[in-house]
Amino acid sequence: MQDTLREGFRLLHAGRLDDASECCRRLLGAKPDLVEAHFLVGLVATELKQPGVAINAFGSVTTLQDDHAAGWANLARHLMITGHTARADAALANAVRHNDGNPMVMDTIAAVFGLLGDQEEAAKWVSKAVEKEPQSVPFLVNLANNQMFLGNLDAAEVSLRKALRFNPGNANAHWVLSNLRKATDFEHVEELQRLVQNESRNQRSLSFLYYGLGKELEDLEEWDRAFDAFARGAAARRTTLEFDEAAEVEMYEAFNRVFTRDWFAQGEPGHTDSSPIFIVGQPRTGTTLVERIITSHSQVHSAGELKQFGMAVRRLSDYREPKRQSARLAEAGAGLASERLGKAYLATTTKFRGSLPRFVDKLPPNYLYLPLILKSLPNAKVIHITRNPMDACFASFKQLFADAYPHSYEQTEMARHHARYYHLMAVWRDRFGDRFYDLAYEDTARDVETNARALIDFLELPWEDACLNFHEQDAAVTTASAVQVRQPAHTRSIGRWRRYEEQLQPTREALAKARVPLGDD
Repeated sequence: MQDTLREGFRLLHAGRLDDASECCRRLLGAKPDLVEAHFLVGLVATELKQPGVAINAFGSVTTLQDDHAAGWANLARHLMITGHTARADAALANAVRHNDGNPMVMDTIAAVFGLLGDQEEAAKWVSKAVEKEPQSVPFLVNLANNQMFLGNLDAAEVSLRKALRFNPGNANAHWVLSNLRKATDFEHVEELQRLVQNESRNQRSLSFLYYGLGKELEDLEEWDRAFDAFARGAAARRTTLEFDEAAEVEMYEAFNRVFTRDWFAQGEPGHTDSSPIFIVGQPRTGTTLVERIITSHSQVHSAGELKQFGMAVRRLSDYREPKRQSARLAEAGAGLASERLGKAYLATTTKFRGSLPRFVDKLPPNYLYLPLILKSLPNAKVIHITRNPMDACFASFKQLFADAYPHSYEQTEMARHHARYYHLMAVWRDRFGDRFYDLAYEDTARDVETNARALIDFLELPWEDACLNFHEQDAAVTTASAVQVRQPAHTRSIGRWRRYEEQLQPTREALAKARVPLGDD
């Protein structure tokens, strides 16, 4: 049996996942309570991107062996990824409690803290992992990511250079390195070009390399070559993701149908707490810029991109659909008691809200829940950031996201998603437009002070000059804008899509077909 177990782990590390799965079946058929076999099932399911199977497997591990720190840590990670925040908190607490000094466990604990938005705590754990295994390339890359989020760009570069000494071809390290600085020469570009020629099988690695290459070529104003790299990176990444567009269409239609003015007027009032400030919209549209302006105010704390509102809807409605996106989600949310939903959201955000009177939750897709937010937290403030659709779509297309926005790697899928967002926001504006604040990215970038003052006035806060020096903040930023927002506002990204007008024709045509005004920027 031990030989079969060792063979299963060997097959997993060799990428032979079907064969590893067969080993699991033989092991569990012979001994259903074999902890190591369930753990192997979880690891295989992780590689196969089957979070439900992984959760069941790691749950079995922890049921059979209550002090299995690795089982708890992996369970917490998958629960966070699938949005089961409360269960993830409990699993994470058990992982910390039973931590036995295994660096893999400490790195996974760090990842969960990162998913929770607590980058300072994540830094402690990933640093411990690196101390244990200073030559581990994955640990060093994770440390570099954490250092970048915390604004320690020099330290991040040191970590990446060290990782690349141990593994010169590590694609993830090269991608992060490309994003740390603006490229000023072709030295790293040439290295990335050599690497993509040699990397033919691993699509995830190819996506890292091509996105890094595209970013640096764009820095160097090699526009055509940059777009070619972005397109190749997007194509590679798309092969690794599942995107159920039909389910998304049904969900948006259900939200439109369910959350009417009549629904809004019915039922009990929401929770009266006025501390939350929501910033919503599409990714890469200036949401982080606006957040930094607001959280430069002495009364406002940055809580990061919190998934807690959507999770509160799922938890209170006992949402158990296998898909994250479903029409059932709208129906489930509509029946919730408003005050209870508001209280649940605030209870689960306590650890992220800091000690200041107000806090910002900057999760862009919360626009979907806008009616529920307005009803359950009537004194909260909501700011919706708009951007020229072509610039917004291209900004997403050229960004390699972690595990979000699967629609952004194919032009027409991306455009159709943007159209669904655009039309849903038009519905919300018609029904609830007096309850939230629309702000154009272009206006803010061109005239920071005027728009910053208007924002602070909307929030009913006294003006502070610090709001104009947002780029001097040292708080963590866990988004794709982690480097850019530490610089003053600029207008270089406005109309950037026109550099690629010919290549972006599929996006333009799909947006026009979906009746999305393209604007002049």
